[in-house]
Amino acid sequence: MAFERILYVAHDHLNQTRGVLKNANPNTDAIVLVESARMTTGRPWHKERLFFLISSARHFATQLTEAGFTVRYIKSATTVDGLKAAKQEFGKLPISSAEPSSFKQYAQLKDFGVEFVENDFFLTSRELFKLWAEKQKTFVMENFYRAQRTRLDILVTNGKPEGDRWNYDADNRLPPPKNYSWPPYLEHARDEIDLQVSKELDFTPTTTWATTRAGALQQLENFIQHHLHAFGPYEDAIAADNWALHHSLLSPYLNNGLLHADEVVAAVIGAYKKKKAPIESVEAFVRQIIGWREYINGMYWFLGEDYRNRNALNANRKLLPLFTDSSKTKMNCVKSVVQDVEARSWTHHIPRLMVLSNLALTTGTNPQEFLNWMREQFIDASDWVMVPNVIGMAVHADGGQLMTKPYASGGAYLNRMTQHCKGCEYDPKKRVGEDACPFTTLYWDFLDRHKETFVRNHRMSQQVNGLKRLTDLPELRVRAQHVLAGLDKGEI
Repeated sequence: MAFERILYVAHDHLNQTRGVLKNANPNTDAIVLVESARMTTGRPWHKERLFFLISSARHFATQLTEAGFTVRYIKSATTVDGLKAAKQEFGKLPISSAEPSSFKQYAQLKDFGVEFVENDFFLTSRELFKLWAEKQKTFVMENFYRAQRTRLDILVTNGKPEGDRWNYDADNRLPPPKNYSWPPYLEHARDEIDLQVSKELDFTPTTTWATTRAGALQQLENFIQHHLHAFGPYEDAIAADNWALHHSLLSPYLNNGLLHADEVVAAVIGAYKKKKAPIESVEAFVRQIIGWREYINGMYWFLGEDYRNRNALNANRKLLPLFTDSSKTKMNCVKSVVQDVEARSWTHHIPRLMVLSNLALTTGTNPQEFLNWMREQFIDASDWVMVPNVIGMAVHADGGQLMTKPYASGGAYLNRMTQHCKGCEYDPKKRVGEDACPFTTLYWDFLDRHKETFVRNHRMSQQVNGLKRLTDLPELRVRAQHVLAGLDKGEI
């Protein structure tokens, strides 16, 4: 068969109706997926993440073959080497791909002569987001989200928001409930492809993550049926007896293409119209998909490739041992969250922000080291996801370009929103003393270290001025140095 094009499908473009496959013709197009050694061995990737990405891609290649396409799944040193091998087999045909999801791959494929079609794995094109961003004095996500609601006609009637409120976030901040029965999560049986990938990686994966579109759709249905109704109230809570609460567990599938945002949002809106879920939960979830997810991808491309190197607070501490080994800390909350990451390559957004990132921020951990760790460990950690989330939101390394204030907190917040403080060695109410909560100590020390920067911030000046009321500030500074030294040694 004489083909006319080679269609390259990246491991995060696994969708037959999107990207370069949208108009694919089995009679004229040869399809190529490349599993590069750089992707699998170039960094200390979490093996659960690797298993998910590789097995999903191999299942997708099989699906395309069964649909009548000529497919080559090529293992090579690099993506470009794989494409060279494809050209050797099929001839010097033009290679097309959807716009890559990272600056690095975009440059590599462009240099090799790959032609791009628009990346439509999002609801907002890069050009459309740029038009919005260029008009903004400040990049407030809420403003973008409301514009999205109107543009996409979601939960809006005659220009007015459903329930006469754009945002129900204030209603969705309940602490974790006591004596609560969490619905069970899906278990995904492993097939021959999964087992082969598992063998190659010398790794036994969990049954948490599906590796097919059918499994991803089952996960969506399970969320709609068992979790959506209660998603909102507890979305910011951290429970000791449950690792996912009512979160959807859909981010890996949205980020590798097995699901698309439009079908996920349509399913949620459909459930709302059938009165299966309240507006508080539906709006909260919709905001994450059409607001936050689209905003983060848009800002990744708008802010440029050098944004990842920002370090406005001059944070240069090496990555703490506890991030790579949960046994290197005595803090219950941190130990539990890192154990979740070790087990499943995932934890929801609040442990990421208010435990892991909060600790990185207040200890002055180098942003790029923390970014690399997050990229390597999380199953849904595409480059476009993690760069703005870490540099902009998590550790305030951009000096406030994305977020107007740093997300730093002491033990009081964790005591309210988690169930980990009870029985912990450290007391969240104390900022000095051997049993003082490291988060509480480091919160005030962080403000002290950066008071000249934050006193001019209208959202931070009250907290900074609170330092003047601390009669034990000298002792706190000493305790903070002890905490930092202990964290560096993996002893606190």
